[in-house]
Amino acid sequence: MKKNVATLLLLMLVLIAGCSSNEVKNSNQEQSEKADEVEKSEDTNGAVAVDKGLLDVEITIPGSFFPDEDLNEVAANAKESGMKSATVNSDDTITYKMSKAKHKELMTEMKNNLVEYTDDLVSNDEFSSIKDITYDKNFKEFSMVVDQEVFENSFDGFAVLGLGMAGMFNQLFDGVHADKLDVTIHSVNEATGERIGTVNYPKDMEDLGENED
Repeated sequence: MKKNVATLLLLMLVLIAGCSSNEVKNSNQEQSEKADEVEKSEDTNGAVAVDKGLLDVEITIPGSFFPDEDLNEVAANAKESGMKSATVNSDDTITYKMSKAKHKELMTEMKNNLVEYTDDLVSNDEFSSIKDITYDKNFKEFSMVVDQEVFENSFDGFAVLGLGMAGMFNQLFDGVHADKLDVTIHSVNEATGERIGTVNYPKDMEDLGENED
């Protein structure tokens, strides 16, 4: 089950490393700082930071997202794949720079992957208790319809972890500040329609991890 979660996050990271761009750079670089309205999201604990400028978007990712990888090689591969730039910083983070259009495309692909992931959870025999998953347009709230008895006597709860991580990942790349991350997953009894459990990320992440160990 943990493999499914890791696979989803890996797919999202591959999107970053593999983005190609045919964008033509805007030659007008002399916009005033006042005209360059910036939306910035950053986490001093090493989460993703998104800086949306007038022309480009910068995404900074901690090196911990690339275990056992040489960060300079990761950055070089990203640049070869079409990013405007990919820079390894002194704090072991990597900053990717792309056009706003490319960032929009990246977000669309990430959301499509998340939809595909939820569909896979429902159809995958490894998660036999999960019958349906619904979500809002921002992937902020999920409702997971389950066979309660099977769910409570299996490891299907790892699906909650995957949804929570994916939802937070999507919010981070969309510019939500790390302190404002908010993903809620409800478990609903298929037979009665009653809510049998609710987990909020990142609020309940530590407690959930302790319960699953």
